[in-house]
This record gives sequence, C-alpha cells and structure tokens, in this order.
Amino acid sequence: PAAPPAAAPRPAARDRGTRLLATLFLAPTIVGIVVFTVVPIIGSVVLSLFHWNVIDDPSFAGAANYREVFSDSTVLVSFRNTLVFMVLAVALQLLIALALALAVNGRMPLWLRSVFRSAFFFPLVLSAASISVVMKYLFNQDFGVVNWLLGLVGVAPVPWLTSENGAMAAVILVYVWQQFGFSFLLFVGGLNNIPKEIHEAASLDGATGLRKHLSVTLPLLSPTLLVASVVGIINALQVFEQPYVLTNGGPGDSTRTVVMVIYETAFEQLRFGPASAVGVLLFVLIMAVTALQFRLSRRFVHYQ
Repeated sequence: PAAPPAAAPRPAARDRGTRLLATLFLAPTIVGIVVFTVVPIIGSVVLSLFHWNVIDDPSFAGAANYREVFSDSTVLVSFRNTLVFMVLAVALQLLIALALALAVNGRMPLWLRSVFRSAFFFPLVLSAASISVVMKYLFNQDFGVVNWLLGLVGVAPVPWLTSENGAMAAVILVYVWQQFGFSFLLFVGGLNNIPKEIHEAASLDGATGLRKHLSVTLPLLSPTLLVASVVGIINALQVFEQPYVLTNGGPGDSTRTVVMVIYETAFEQLRFGPASAVGVLLFVLIMAVTALQFRLSRRFVHYQ
C-alpha cells in the first residue's frame, strides 16, 4: 500500500526555521559590526578616562582628559576647521554631482552615458593618499600645472599650499574631486526612479528647464539628497588623508582637522587618553549632526 503523505510542517516550526536561517545569514555582518564598530567605540570611551602611553600601565584620569581637550586651542581650531571644511566640501560635492547627474541623465547615447558614469566614479576607487601626492605637485605654486593653466589666462600664481585660504581651498578641491562620484551615482539612480509621466505632466503644465527641476525633480529626489548629504557629512567630518598629505595641517593650523589631531596625539605623542577623548567628541558631533539632518528631513524630504 502507498505510504501516507507526510504531514506538512507546522507554521511554528517553519517560522523558527526561517528565523534561524535569517540569523545565520546576518551573523557575519552582526559580528563584524560588533567587533569593528561597537567594541572600538566602547574601548575609546573607556580609554578616554585613563592616562596611557602604551609603555606604562594605564592610570585613571576621570574627566581630566576632557578638560585638557577643551582647553587645548589646537583641538578647538581643528574642530572649527573640520566644520568649515564639512560645509564647503559637502555643498560643493552635492552641487557638482547633481549638475553632472542631470546632464548625464538628459538626451545622450547610452554608451556615452556609461563612459561618463565610469569616469566620474573612477577617482573614488583610488587611494586618497596617492591622489593627494599627485595633487600636491599639481598645486605647487612655482611649477604646478594648476598655476600654469591659470597663467595662460593672465592669473597670477596662487599660493595654494602656503596660504591659509589657498590651502583650505586646495584640500576642498582635491577632496571633492575624489568624492563626488559616489553622490553622482546616487543622483543618477534617483533620477532614473522618477517616473517619466511626472515630467511629461509638468511639461504639459508649462514647466520647463530650471523651473521643472526646482518644482518637480528636486522634491522627488529629496530622499536621495538626504542619503547623499548624510554620507557626505559623515565622511567630511572624518577627513584625514588630503590635509595630512597636501599641507600636513598647515600653514600653521589652518587645515588641521580633528582626525589629524587624534592621529598626532595618539601615535606621535603616545597620549592615548586625550586622543580617545577627542575621538569621543567627534563621534558625538557626528551623531548630533546626523540626528539633526533626519529631524529636518521631516519637513524637506518628500516620499512618493
């Protein structure tokens, strides 16, 4: 006689199996986040309460490291420089990326669109340190290509790396040149997700050119703008390679950033307690700015 059909698995057992499978797939990511993010953050907070130079045993310092940080003019200047850099670099990065995305998304052959996408994204996969070494020669006041090109149109040599404003401008330009490709790809994807019918309806209503982009494209692209701005600000607040290689924080402290101070305090001066305190303050700043962005997004971000 034929064997009776097997009983179907009970819903509870099937749910447990699904949860177990999901846990197994998520486990590597969760372990990575815990080991490489959560544990270092907790370690930095704990270490910021101690004096430690690697050689001697750590000694409890309480809030002394934080008092030292807030009284250190170099640290305060580095926070100011980082905030100025963040505002200018992110604004320029988003503006360039959005303008290029709108241009590439227009009437253009598919092969040419692919070429531009690859070309704009390519600098992002290169080492920031190697790019900065090359750019240091390009921005040299005496024999740099940038000043040579400016001289062709009658502009006097600019002290890019030896003046306060010039050094900050050079660091921002190099950073934006490398980073805008990520925002560019985000905007291209966001523009492709906007239904063509909406633009066609706007055209029938008489909206053209800039008016169409301001009234239709930007509101529909606002979720992508939020993501690009959040990622851009987090990355800009942690800038290190460009100012370190291009100017070493100079002239003076005009381009010294917070991460540079952390590196110098920890690995050059072996003062890991104050360095960790600066790192904790930077982490709080990043979290506060990100929270403010999401708070403001309730007014300015429109989901379809």
